[in-house]
Amino acid sequence: MSSDEENYAVGGKAAIDEPLKKDNEKPLSAKDLEPFGNEETAEVKYRTMKWWHCGMLMIAENVSVGILSLPSAVATLGMVPASIMIVFISALSWYTGYEIGQFKLRHPQVHSMGDAGELLMGRLGREILGIGQLLLLIFLMASNILTFNILMNVLTDHGTCTLVFGVVGLIICFLGALPRTMDKVYWMSVVSFVSVFVATVVTMVAAGVETKTQVVNEATREVSFREGFLAVTNIIFAYLAHVAYFGFMSETEDPRTFNKSLAMLQIIDTVLYLVSALIIYHYVGPNVKSPAISSLSPIMSKIAWGLAIPTTILSGVVLGHVACKYIYVRLFRGSDKMHSRSLFSIGSWVAICIGVWIVSWVVAESIPVFNDLLSLISALFGSWFSFGLPAIFWFHMNQGQYFKNAKKTFLTIINVGVLAIAIAICGLGLYVSGVAIHGDSGSNSWSCANSA
Repeated sequence: MSSDEENYAVGGKAAIDEPLKKDNEKPLSAKDLEPFGNEETAEVKYRTMKWWHCGMLMIAENVSVGILSLPSAVATLGMVPASIMIVFISALSWYTGYEIGQFKLRHPQVHSMGDAGELLMGRLGREILGIGQLLLLIFLMASNILTFNILMNVLTDHGTCTLVFGVVGLIICFLGALPRTMDKVYWMSVVSFVSVFVATVVTMVAAGVETKTQVVNEATREVSFREGFLAVTNIIFAYLAHVAYFGFMSETEDPRTFNKSLAMLQIIDTVLYLVSALIIYHYVGPNVKSPAISSLSPIMSKIAWGLAIPTTILSGVVLGHVACKYIYVRLFRGSDKMHSRSLFSIGSWVAICIGVWIVSWVVAESIPVFNDLLSLISALFGSWFSFGLPAIFWFHMNQGQYFKNAKKTFLTIINVGVLAIAIAICGLGLYVSGVAIHGDSGSNSWSCANSA
């Protein structure tokens, strides 16, 4: 057991450095410090997930139809650079996820990036990171609605106005997000993973079967900086699960098992990303579309999109649940209302879900170009929540020990590098995605036109 895990077992670093008192008698335990408090007699219990439940939720949040944007990144960068970037970003994502887990064990009271921001920068930090987390989740939810629009346009041959499809997707996702506890959402995550796995396999097989001419695959390619970095941000988008890690850990029975959940996520998603991206590009070639399903024949495209319906909806449900839970905990933390089945508690949850999903629908209809939206999300939010902030967490946990020994010195250099990568992704990513969105500004925002 690591030092941080030992700290958690006895109540967290906060209970060691500055013993909190309950009823002026005894230090608070880790259960008391957790955002949902001590649930031994609670009517609604939140901390009920096993580590594999948490891992499956993380997979459902991270691995959805967005996986099928990766072949277009391979087509832009070439097979070798794209493969290197996928493996590199996966390793980086695994390390920064581990740092988030250690920060949670050191500070059991942290439930969101907003809570972490308060530890780092006080009240201002709470508001900045809390709002940033909510915006990131809303943008990710918007990408799910956008994907649902594309899906329905393909399946129905643009049977009605695309705005109508968006509203249908909004309603379905809202209904799916109504359960208040993560353990109920877990079963949806299993269905979501099976859906995206089957849809991806069908896309790979169909791409191979439908290939009629010799496709030229390029190991490397010469592309403009803007095009290349836009492809890199699409790869980064495939590793943006970090924003929900604190919330997932808070609803597991034992947050010390988080490393198992993280390993489950990283191994499964990286293998899927590499295999699917390279195989689909190998058969379709440089003209592969994003998502790659759109490169198939009309019949196979409809079949693959039909198989992807559950993951398109349910991955959005997981994201929506995390967004709504952030607001819910912020409003009722420390109150019995959080654990109550009263009309007020349930009604508040429903109202929050309605509001969050409506905002995400507005975002989806405002930026209807799939790759542009993914790029903007990666640059503006993912760079910090997945890479920059975990490095800052490490510096916070190791204050005064940066050059204590060779290991600490090495880790200090590594985390300076991670922070530099985050800054570069944010700044350069905003530039290239801004140029792309400007160039596509006339592309059917708030339009009934076919988005497929």
